Amino acid sequence: MTITKHLPGLPLERALGVISGRWKAVIVHVLLSGPKRTSELGKHIPSLTQKVLIQQLRALEDHGLVFRTAGADDAHRVDYALTPLGLSLEPLIAQLRAWGEHHAEELDDTDRLLPCEAVVRPLISS
Repeated sequence: MTITKHLPGLPLERALGVISGRWKAVIVHVLLSGPKRTSELGKHIPSLTQKVLIQQLRALEDHGLVFRTAGADDAHRVDYALTPLGLSLEPLIAQLRAWGEHHAEELDDTDRLLPCEAVVRPLISS
């Protein structure tokens, strides 16, 4: 059973269906910096529950945007990375962010905008 069966036929609706929802674009944004373990994704997006994270990753995988690999030495280690199709979303994600800023400016609503860091936290290397 593949999720692509449930996508609309119109290309615009299909694209929106693939990346719609609160977290899919955020997860793609984080994965644009490279592969991440599930626990790393959780640390980057602390307000996202583990259950929802896994659901969203599975949907992104079903849509061909993400792939996962199990660790060779640890069966519980799973890494997620963007496929070439997922990587092709980078300019679209940047344009959506810019359009969101433009929309807020046009509606004089910029005081409600949040910086990415409010939701996506960078990891500090130790």
